[in-house]
Amino acid sequence: MSSENLIEINDLNFSYSTRAILKGIHMTMPRGKVISIMGGSGSGKTTLLRLISGEIRPSAGYVKFSGDVVHELSRDKLFKLRRKMGMLFQFGALFTDLSVFDNVAFQMREHTDLPESMIRDLVLMKLDAVGLRGAHHLMPNELSGGMARRVALARSIALDPSLIMYDEPFTGLDPISLSVIGNLIRRLTDTLGMTSIVVTHDVQKSLKIVDYVYFIADGVIAAEGTPKEVMESTAPFVHQFIHGEEDGPVPFHYSGQSYRQDLDLGDTRV
Repeated sequence: MSSENLIEINDLNFSYSTRAILKGIHMTMPRGKVISIMGGSGSGKTTLLRLISGEIRPSAGYVKFSGDVVHELSRDKLFKLRRKMGMLFQFGALFTDLSVFDNVAFQMREHTDLPESMIRDLVLMKLDAVGLRGAHHLMPNELSGGMARRVALARSIALDPSLIMYDEPFTGLDPISLSVIGNLIRRLTDTLGMTSIVVTHDVQKSLKIVDYVYFIADGVIAAEGTPKEVMESTAPFVHQFIHGEEDGPVPFHYSGQSYRQDLDLGDTRV
């Protein structure tokens, strides 16, 4: 494995029963870069994150993280590996009964033997990085959606991970909060030297902050490239996705017999 790549994915396959979700996926994710994974709903993007974290096992192929094949690790080694990973869930997933401070401190208290005085300094440092040091005393129900997402981001970097995975980080945010979160993803990646994987449908924002893009469709890599390359792509699926067009490889109408046939048959179930 190249020392420049934190993650290497080779011939990765995954199925739910007889339904194939991922079919022979190949990816490399360099250290210190922001990688975006795009595709339609149900295309396997979140499944890919679960495979990277070792939550589920592939049907074939493998994910390597820092040279280790994830699904071959013992339980103890997998837990140690996960300490190098952070996760920002779609709506933050803060602990509702803990303050902002205690949400960020949780992992430090759970996984380290640091004294409380040092935890305090580290928590305030993480909150300052996302612009919310002054909100450390608030409860989650006192936060706006954008603020909650930033607290979750501070929590995800609490243990200085090598990798952060973002599952739809822009969902439900107003334009200002969306811009703030996007810029934070870019800035924290550059400052901390970690790798960021962003699963998103938000084409316009993500293409401004990422270094490389993978498009997944029908379980395979339909296209990949730099933001400039995908913007200029003539591949039908990529063009439809980037420009939000109604007609293309992803059809507007669910497949079925012709409209005329339905009318002629006079099917009362319609």
